[in-house]
Order: sequence, then structure tokens, then C-alpha cells
Amino acid sequence: MRLLERMRKEWFMIGIVLAIAGAKLEPSIGVNGGPLKPEITVSYIAVATIFFNSGLSLKTEELTSALVHIKLHLFIQIFTLAFFPATIWLFLQLLSITPINEWLLKGLQTVGCMPPPVSSAVILTKAVGGNEAAAIFNSAFGSFLGIVITPLLLLLFLGSSSSVPFTSIFSQLFMTVVVPLIIGQIVRRYIKDWLERKKPPFGAISSSVLLMIIYTTFCDTFSNPNIDLDKFSLILILFIIFSIQLSFMLLTFLFSTRNNSGFTPADTVAIIFCSTHKSLTLGIPMLKIVFAGHEHLSLISVPLLIYHPVQILLGSVLVPTIKSWMVSRQKKPLQTREVLATLNNPERVEYLPIPFDHK
Repeated sequence: MRLLERMRKEWFMIGIVLAIAGAKLEPSIGVNGGPLKPEITVSYIAVATIFFNSGLSLKTEELTSALVHIKLHLFIQIFTLAFFPATIWLFLQLLSITPINEWLLKGLQTVGCMPPPVSSAVILTKAVGGNEAAAIFNSAFGSFLGIVITPLLLLLFLGSSSSVPFTSIFSQLFMTVVVPLIIGQIVRRYIKDWLERKKPPFGAISSSVLLMIIYTTFCDTFSNPNIDLDKFSLILILFIIFSIQLSFMLLTFLFSTRNNSGFTPADTVAIIFCSTHKSLTLGIPMLKIVFAGHEHLSLISVPLLIYHPVQILLGSVLVPTIKSWMVSRQKKPLQTREVLATLNNPERVEYLPIPFDHK
């Protein structure tokens, strides 16, 4: 099993490299409006597949128990929609004295204001073996919150306002997230025994969908003429985005693993991905609406276009490391319980004869 798991990880990493290379060689295939039609196949079919897959694989009791984990939900939503944008704003006060393009910096602020994505955080949490039910709830709930809160945050930090088509965005989220999840749970009731007996490769399916998302995302990135900035600005923005992503992942890890936090290792995995990932699917349409007709819209969009593939790529690369940590942490409580059980039941203790000399 370990050999198969390691081979699967290696093939997945090879898949990421091939997806990015393919997007670089011929981005027109996976770009919006291209032959693959990602505006339909990714935005609707792929996302719906992910949540149908999750509904099919998740035990109903796990999903139900995740709904009442209020502390976990509050942590993720407050971090994502309050702490994240506020910290970015403070950080940008320092960067404002640098020669970095002013509108690229404003674009970084828009990244901080975005809601969590409805797919990547769930896939990566599932790949690690974390609390998938919590990831599903917070990704969906955060997206719904973002429809209202993100425009308000953009108004607060950037001073832009506009009417947002709440109804169309809400209906898209409902049809691609909630409905497939419910259908998956209903189907699971009828084929539960078959699923437990056959154990379909849900992880492989999610990984395949993730590779498709990576490919189409990089196709959009490489084909976007607005990314044709000077290399210095692009490299600097890329470095800043990597730093922000890693720093926030480390911060959420430290917060959620401190003593008496009340979070399990599986919860921590969901927190790391759900709190630090930002939605491109909701973000770009919102930017186009909020900054409609703005002459610098293309520059403002660049950081989000970079952040999205970076979060998927970085998360995918860190999956084996985070999984190893989670497994090791889950073993420790088990060993501790075994020791306590032994101490509480003296009959289970094997006493060895102690040799001594007769003089």
C-alpha cells in the first residue's frame, strides 16, 4: 500500500509538470472560449463533479457533525474575510514606498478581499486525508458570504462600488455545489454497501479533476496579454505572492495546533487550505463588475491570476509533507491512550522477573 501511495504521489507530481508544460506550449486549447470550453467544463462540470464525488464518498454522519463545529467555521471565515484582508492592507502600507506598480499593489489587496474557492481547498484537504466535510462546508459557506462581503471589502479598502448580480452568482454556486453534494448523499444511501465493498478511487478522480483545473488555469494565465509586464515587476509580485501564501499557511498551522486549540490534525488540514485559498472563479467576475470600465482593471486582475495557480501548485507540492505530519500526529494520541489503558488495567501489564544474586 505504501508503495502504491508513493507511486500515486509521484505520478500526480509528474501530472502537474505536464499540465503546466502543456499550458505553456499551447494555451489556446484550455483558455476560456477554447476547444475545452473551461467556462463550462471547469466552472460547472468539474466543480459539480468534485462535490458529487464528495457527497458520494462522505459518510452522512461526518457531514452532519461538521455542520455543528462552530469554532472551526468561525476561525476559517474570520481569518479569510477579516484577518487576511486587514493584514494585506497593513503590509501594502510598507510596499507603497517601493517602486512596484501602484495598481499591482491594489490587485494584491483585491486578492485579500476574495472569498475561498469552491473546489481546490476541498480537493487538497481530501488528498491529505483531512476533515473533508469541514472543508466542503467552509468553501461553500465562504463563497456565499463572499458574494455580499467581498464587494463591501473592496469598497472599504479600495473605494470602489458597484451593483453585484447576487442572484446569478448565488444560483451558480447553488447548482454547482449544493445540488451535486445533496445528490451524491442521496445516491450513497442506495449504494452504500457497494461503495464500502468496492472502495472506488475517489481520490484519483479528485486528483484528475485538479490536474484539469491546473491546466486550464495556467492556459488562462499564459494566454493573458495583460501579464506581459516587465519581468522585474512580475518576479517581484510572484515572490510576494509565494511569501504571503506560505506565511499564512504557517500562521494558520501555528494557530490551530497550539495547546488547547480544540482542533484535531484533520481540522488543521482543512484550516490551512480553506483559510489561505482565494477564489478565481468568483473573483474575476466580481472584479469585472466592481471595476467596470476602469482603465487599470487588467493590472488589478494580475495578482489574482497569479495567486490562483500558485495556491494550487504550492498546495499540491505540500500534500505529501502535510499528510506525513497529520498521520504522525494522529498516531501519538492513539499511543497515549494505549499507555493509559494499560496503566488503568494492571492485569494487562506483563511483569518480568528481576534477577538478583544469592550470596
